[in-house]
Amino acid sequence: MASLNVSLSFFFATCALCEVARRASKALLPPDTYVSFSREALGAAQLAACCLELRVLVELGPWAGGFGPDLLLTLVFLLFVVHGVTFDGASANPTVALQEFLMAEASLPSTLLKVVAQVLGAQAACALTQRCWTWELSDLHMLQSLMSVHCSSTLRTSMLQGTLVEGACAFFFHLSLLRLQHSLPVYRVPALALLVTVMAYTAGPYTSAFFNPALAASVTFHCSGNTLLEYTHVYCLGPVAGMILAVLLHQGHLPRLFQRNLLYRQKTKYRTPRGKLSPGSVDTQIPTKEYSGKSL
Repeated sequence: MASLNVSLSFFFATCALCEVARRASKALLPPDTYVSFSREALGAAQLAACCLELRVLVELGPWAGGFGPDLLLTLVFLLFVVHGVTFDGASANPTVALQEFLMAEASLPSTLLKVVAQVLGAQAACALTQRCWTWELSDLHMLQSLMSVHCSSTLRTSMLQGTLVEGACAFFFHLSLLRLQHSLPVYRVPALALLVTVMAYTAGPYTSAFFNPALAASVTFHCSGNTLLEYTHVYCLGPVAGMILAVLLHQGHLPRLFQRNLLYRQKTKYRTPRGKLSPGSVDTQIPTKEYSGKSL
């Protein structure tokens, strides 16, 4: 229980510090800089730090702390609810930034700046979290500090199957994100958190269900067990392919690349008559009345 309290304190401190930095940068920096860089970097840092600490509970908690899957899945759901509430519109995910570019909602420089900020934020959070583990505030942190030098890969299946799993997770996530983008946050945030929790439960044993290249790069790319090319194939190409399929299914096309709808027929605003009137199909009642009037 003491280890769980330390982890909960770590989650609270991480979210609180990122929120303070987020509000300070929003007040001090220009709006464009805050939206394209600072907000994304802080969101990615918060997500990566909490993910690393949660991974400690998942890998070491069951046998070192007696934590069951119900507790861990509850933490996943609650953390993503907190992320959705505190991110202030940040995605902290390069595939979401690329989705906004393909949807013609963001420019190329803004997209590239967001991706760079997300990668830097996740890498900084990884370094700071590992530094925190060296303080050995709990037994789990002490064990993780000893094991972090020789970490194991999160890819526990073949490269092809891992790519399909990450692509499927990204597909369902982005499709849900597109469907719920105009919903109220009180409905959208819990729905996406529940979806992430379900995918973590089903796909976690295979790839850890990252569907986030920046997060995967900070957590597992440096671990032994697979090559950098294999990691890139699974955790970068898979989510990007899933995102593109989700945009195509939702929109029928990629607005940034072409305007023609490939999947759905566009409905016209006005209905056209199905057939043309023949020249002889004119109402003959008026002439009849005229002739009848003359006859009187």
